[in-house]
Amino acid sequence: MFINEAYAAAAQPVVEAGSMSGTFIQLGLILLIFYFFLIRPQQRKIKEHTDMVNALKVGDKVLTNGGIYGKIAKVEDREVSLEVASGVIIKVDRMSIGGVIVPEDKKTEKKIEKSEDKTKKTTKTKKK
Repeated sequence: MFINEAYAAAAQPVVEAGSMSGTFIQLGLILLIFYFFLIRPQQRKIKEHTDMVNALKVGDKVLTNGGIYGKIAKVEDREVSLEVASGVIIKVDRMSIGGVIVPEDKKTEKKIEKSEDKTKKTTKTKKK
């Protein structure tokens, strides 16, 4: 009875510990993959956004991160004044500008202007 247990204990394979260099190589590869797939693209997006914000000028049509459309009325050091309706100007932080709206063609630009005219008419009728 004791002999069978002794043979069973001796028959189990012995697992050797891996080398430290192999572990460091695997860790280095994982860090390299994280850099190229996560960190580098995010840095590129941040740089593009910063360049876009620095290039803002009066008259640009923009969309804020909060979903507000407007036309830039004034550009200051840290703030931008947006005209969201005729006579309605709000101040937002420059970094909260999500993007500049560039119409694809003249038809799109006319549609945007028509929708702005409709909102102006509806706000005037609501005031009366």
